[in-house]
Amino acid sequence: MSTVVVSSNGRIALPAELRRRLGLGVGARIEVSEEPDGLRLRILHPQSADDLAALAGIVRAPSRGAPRSLDDFDPASLLARGQGRAG
Repeated sequence: MSTVVVSSNGRIALPAELRRRLGLGVGARIEVSEEPDGLRLRILHPQSADDLAALAGIVRAPSRGAPRSLDDFDPASLLARGQGRAG
């Protein structure tokens, strides 16, 4: 267990080993909540756009014929073509 000191402007510094183990880098966000027996710290893990962009193309669906347009899924278009279900 480590002890931290509150600075004159209210900041605390977490020990380097703890930051490394938890993956806390510059700008990491931590939620602080008051509980009956003290404070609770919870790491918030926002999903960055870079992380999501890295997943693009990871799953490929097999092609099944001609590409579809948005009109193919429009209920009014389906009813006009007689392909929609009746009530």
